[in-house]
Amino acid sequence: MDSSALHSPNCHGLAAAIRIILITSALICSATATRVLPNNTSDFIKTSCEKTLYPKLCIETLSPYSNSIQTSPMELANSALTVSLKGAKSTTSKISKMSKEESLGPAETHALTDCVENMEDSVDELQKSLLEMKNLNGPDFEEKMGNVMTWVSAALTDEDTCMDGFQENPAMNQKVKATIRSYILNVAQLTSNALALTKNLSSS
Repeated sequence: MDSSALHSPNCHGLAAAIRIILITSALICSATATRVLPNNTSDFIKTSCEKTLYPKLCIETLSPYSNSIQTSPMELANSALTVSLKGAKSTTSKISKMSKEESLGPAETHALTDCVENMEDSVDELQKSLLEMKNLNGPDFEEKMGNVMTWVSAALTDEDTCMDGFQENPAMNQKVKATIRSYILNVAQLTSNALALTKNLSSS
């Protein structure tokens, strides 16, 4: 081939066209890669949440953590415990505030005070669970996972115990009972989901 042909206007045009195609392809591949990750993460969260008792709540509360979760079962469990802890703290604060209302009768005040104590225990147990999750590496993995499972289960029991204090007294103010039930139901569902996802991590 005549070397002068390599420098012809047609070849220059062809080379430029090839460069444009390559650059465009690279941009498309980059954009595609950027889109694939969130879709994979969303699918991972959805599939994992289907193993819980409250999948819709699970997806709604964990989706905001998708950047840190990616497709990691460990990060998923950590995020679920974090959500549960936040819910437990918020619920404890609300119930503590209610317990100080002067309009309450002795039965409601007593039940609310007991409930606050139960919820404080729940918060403490969830905090210990999260701390243990940071130190799972090593030969004692199963033992540490056992501790986490025990604490999360205890937190869920404490939340249920809070509600029992209201259900056992039929004469108690129904409005107070309904309010407490809505608070506890939400945080108990969050904790139940966290427990399920932690169990899944333990068995994987």
